[in-house]
Formats: sequence, structure tokens, C-alpha cells
Amino acid sequence: MPIKTVAIMGVGDMGHAVGGALKESGFDVISCLNGRSEHSRNLAKVAGIRDIGNLELMVADSDIVLSIMPPSAAEGFGNDIVAAIEASGSSPMFVECNAISPDTTRRVEAGIKAAGASYTDVGIIGSAPGRPGSPPRFYASGPDLGPISELDGKGIAVRDIGGEVGRASGIKMCYASFTKGTSALQVAMFTTAEALGLSDELASELASSQAESLKRAEANVPRLPSNAGRWIGEMEEIAETFAGVGLTPDFHRAAAQVFALLDATPLAAETRESRAAERRLEDAIAIYAKALDEPDAPGT
Repeated sequence: MPIKTVAIMGVGDMGHAVGGALKESGFDVISCLNGRSEHSRNLAKVAGIRDIGNLELMVADSDIVLSIMPPSAAEGFGNDIVAAIEASGSSPMFVECNAISPDTTRRVEAGIKAAGASYTDVGIIGSAPGRPGSPPRFYASGPDLGPISELDGKGIAVRDIGGEVGRASGIKMCYASFTKGTSALQVAMFTTAEALGLSDELASELASSQAESLKRAEANVPRLPSNAGRWIGEMEEIAETFAGVGLTPDFHRAAAQVFALLDATPLAAETRESRAAERRLEDAIAIYAKALDEPDAPGT
């Protein structure tokens, strides 16, 4: 049966852009915005996403449900969808797109399957549709990838990586362990140098021997606080993934603490739209280092 109506839960930066791209491709895109922020409501309006009003109606009206939200909310929302499936008597394909570990996605899958619906595991890598580096890659795994495959080329690139749930979440965890883990390490390095009074000396050495790495850090590190709150849970999921194969989880538990520190700074209140694009690396690091002096600073 062709996909006509796509429900998206989590109308944030990625979710609303995916919804907008699917809308432009001819799909009816819906969501349930009960309890959501004014910011999310505005993003939904910009993307042309219809608010259905409650989860039961959303489930009943949709052919496929994409969950795109902070990882800390994934399991709770999975439980909410189970209740909505049971109450509505409808069973759209549920697609778990969040940055969660293979074990977490299998727990969500168990509930969805018990309620009588199909489940697909997705790991999203890349920028939101319409931004540099897009389209995002939707790595997908599970026994029935037909529904998600219908969305391929509609603002997203769907990549089939097999029939086993957990594979897609696994590749997301491995990839983000490097990209976001590296960002956390950069913050820790520069903040430590600032606290030791060695920022100028470190910057001089990096400019001499690691010029490209310094350039990337200058572009990346000042903009991290606006995302840091969402990435704390992602680092914890990566830690769980590493522990699941017998490796230490401590790398990314530490990264979670670094992002918690950034989330405690005044810059965390910024959004992608409101953050100061001209903020320099040294200015951001001075703010991060100051946060270390606060009582009960995360990671101290």
C-alpha cells in the first residue's frame, strides 16, 4: 500500500525539515503538538505540518510514524505510541529514528510489536534537508523496509543495511561517537588550556602543526551549547553501546559531562536561529571556563 500520510513526532530542527521536504514531495505530513513548545509549533507551521490534536488520531490517520526527538525521550514516546496503537486499533509502521543504542531500540521494538505494529530501526546521519551536507542519510534496518524505502529521494536518502533491528542504531552510535565525541574532546582541551592560562600558547601550536583541526574547531566549538542538552542523552546511549560489546563506556560518559557543562552556560538558551554567528572560539571558551567555577558545575 503506497504511503500517503506521514506522521512526524519531534518537530525540532531535523524533524520539521524532514517533514517539510516530504510535504514538498507530495505527502500529507501530520503531527501531534499537544504540550509542545511555541518554537516547535512555529517550526511545524513553517514546514506545513498539520497538527492532528492527539496521538490516537495521529496514529489512526497515518501510514507511517517517524520518531525524531532527543534520545532521552525515545523510550517514553515508544510507550505512548503503544498505548495509542492499542486505543485506536490502527497499526502504522513505526520508525524509530533517534540516536539510541541497539539495546534501547530493541526494547522499543518489543513494545511496538506486542501492540501489533511493524517496526523499523533508523539511524540519521547528516544535516537536515535543505542545509549544506544534505540530504541526511537514513540508515535503515528491520524485516520490512518497504514503507521507509518509499521516502527515499524525497529530501532524505534511505540506505538499507539489513534485516536485523539494531544495525541502524549501531552505525549511528559508532559515527556519533567520533563526531560528537571529538567535539567534546575539543571543548575539554581548550577549556583546560584556558583554566591553566595557556590558551594563546595552545592556539599558536595548533595553528602551526594542526591548522585544519584548529579551523574546524573555530567553526564548531562556539556553536555547541545550543545542542548540548540534547547530546547528553546521546552520549549516554553511546556509552551503553560501547559497554554492550565489552569496551569501556567511560569515554562518552565523560563526553556527556562536557556537554552538561555547556548546557549550564548562558549560551545554552540560544537556538540555531538566535546564536551569534560571529562568536569567536576564544570568547566561547572563556564562557565555558567560567562555568567551571560555578558551584556544582557538571563534571567537577
